[in-house]
Amino acid sequence: MSEALQGTQTGPGASGAEGKLLWAPSEQWCQATHLHAYMRYMEGREGIELPDYDALWRFSVQEPERFWASIWDRYEVRSSAPYERVCSGGQMPGVRWFEGARLNFAENLLAHRPREPRADARGFAAEALQAGSAAALAPSRFEQEIAVLHRSELRPLESLSRSELLAWSAQIAAALRALGVTRGDRVCAYMPNIAETLVAFLACASIGAVWSSAAPEFGSQAVIDRFSQIEPKVLLAVDGYRYGARDFDRRSQLQEIASALPSLQALVLLPYLDASARPHQLAGEGVRALSWAELERLGGGAAPEFEQLPADHPLWVLYSSGTTGLPKAIVHGHGGILVEGLKKSHLHLDLHRGERMFWHTTTGWMMWNFLIGCLLSDAAIVLYDGAPANPRAETLFELAAETRLSTLGTSAGFIAAAMKEQERAARGAALSERFDLSALRALGSTGSPLSPAGFEWGYEQLGPELWLFSTSGGTDVCTAFVSGCPLLPVRAGEIQCRALGCAVEAFDEAGRPLRDAVGELVITKPMPSMPLYLWGDADGSRYRESYFSKYPGIWRHGDWIKITERGSAVIYGRSDATINRGGVRMGTAEIYRALERLPMVSEALLVDLPRGGAVAELGAELQLVLFVVPAEGSEIDAHAVEAIKSAIRSGCSPRHVPDRVIATGALPRTLSGKLIELPVKRMLCGEAPEAVISAGSLADPSALEQLLAAARAAGVGTAER
Repeated sequence: MSEALQGTQTGPGASGAEGKLLWAPSEQWCQATHLHAYMRYMEGREGIELPDYDALWRFSVQEPERFWASIWDRYEVRSSAPYERVCSGGQMPGVRWFEGARLNFAENLLAHRPREPRADARGFAAEALQAGSAAALAPSRFEQEIAVLHRSELRPLESLSRSELLAWSAQIAAALRALGVTRGDRVCAYMPNIAETLVAFLACASIGAVWSSAAPEFGSQAVIDRFSQIEPKVLLAVDGYRYGARDFDRRSQLQEIASALPSLQALVLLPYLDASARPHQLAGEGVRALSWAELERLGGGAAPEFEQLPADHPLWVLYSSGTTGLPKAIVHGHGGILVEGLKKSHLHLDLHRGERMFWHTTTGWMMWNFLIGCLLSDAAIVLYDGAPANPRAETLFELAAETRLSTLGTSAGFIAAAMKEQERAARGAALSERFDLSALRALGSTGSPLSPAGFEWGYEQLGPELWLFSTSGGTDVCTAFVSGCPLLPVRAGEIQCRALGCAVEAFDEAGRPLRDAVGELVITKPMPSMPLYLWGDADGSRYRESYFSKYPGIWRHGDWIKITERGSAVIYGRSDATINRGGVRMGTAEIYRALERLPMVSEALLVDLPRGGAVAELGAELQLVLFVVPAEGSEIDAHAVEAIKSAIRSGCSPRHVPDRVIATGALPRTLSGKLIELPVKRMLCGEAPEAVISAGSLADPSALEQLLAAARAAGVGTAER
């Protein structure tokens, strides 16, 4: 990075104090950003003054039609018919976006027009990327430049140009059409984060088919709970995967999944783990079985075709687990995800031509969809399938050096693990000294709150010029509500800003906005990427109950948040019972279902806690604690604990195996029979029971006393403080 464009950094210390200034962008840095250029564009377009980011944010939420129309125009959305109105419908839910338009998300991504390349302002020009890169940029046409770099624990680093990505996705689209897939049909994938999964998604989107994916580490029942709701016509899958240098054969799980989907007409198997794997023994009766190679041959040589669709045509289905019942099947549309992706990749991530963007994710997390959307910029993306810390926590930084990453996205949990590993190894040299990270200008963190110490560690390890941003959003909108901003300072423990177009507030119980105090994260104005609907929710009642029941007409997200006087934000974790571990979101109801068949378990309650239990430690590595009531005549001994962990590992997710299993005599429930997971979590984080829940609302107050006594005896939560 040239000295004239370095950010200013105050120097990390040992305090880990929230709000400590760590970095500030220079004037030259700011002027080289997309956001700076966009603000000048908006001043000319709208005849307004935008002296700073806060002024632009206020405009974006006070004038949403003008703001989103500018995104459409500035980034040249391709549509075969124009929209009649940006949005209509008034109060949430029920707002409709870009009615009348006809477009296709995949066409806009694959045939995207490049903007002018940046003027080599920060020392990250194509020449720098070319030198030493494993897959350097071609020197000529944009279509021949690298679009995707991909590597896994099973495969070496390879690349796809934009023209190759277009041709391959056209081939798979033609093959899916030959299998009978048409507009509105569902195609599901039980596949890892590899190039074939990306290509299959783009093929589906170009047809107008509806995509849904689950990572192959998901247990069969968790996948069935998701895919059975949307009745797929085609299932794409791998035979297994490698994670942390261990191989996991998933053919038996795949067979269970396929047999539980009566709508299935075709099963396509990619032999990813075992080259000899064949699909025919895995497909049920009447289901056509093909290998991936056969699918490619079926669509060989096809030209690209893009179905022109309404902006609210379903693009994909994501899943956000509720506290009871099946996971919510969230439907997003082509138009809403398109404009949100254009906004996010350009204005918040500041991705430029010649750069490379990576976020460590699985195909079962919305960050995979988010990462794909970064191809709406002129940057390349990097896919990686494997453990982020195998054989050590430096793996992602090795990947960053190998691929010449400009932006590396990870999680607070990974950063906490890297900090601990470095402490154990007592390494003296910083990461920036051990790896060639000269192309790296930004480090992003999401998934859980990043602690102030995590922020400071990033600067200690990666240098004072780094732009380190934390971000927080949700599967529900497939983006961030609070985000990074290349024009603003970085302060320890804080997220830089409320995202453009996101009217974020912290509300108290009465629905009053708070400043510098923790409240419920709410959205007071509609956003284009809010769900079209929940699949199977014909009357919209589950949608309204999920997001609008507490504050009518206001989206309640389920996070605790503090908005500072500066406009920055601090997230304090989930206020519902969804647990995000290592990028895999799982509702506690799914965990409990996995335990139903165990004879020694009567009932269970799961909470995720900061190690030590203190709220101040949010952002540190979390532990999962499972409280179990043994069945009559049983005890929770070592064999029972192993059986419990095995059931969760195989039925749900290996990342949700509890760290502690604690026996208790009873579990606290409300008078209506609902487990009080969140109140228990708050008590174990130090809050007084009487401040959290009224004893009169409990069916059996002694059950709560028993659980807290068991926690104290086991040294969990408040007992550790």
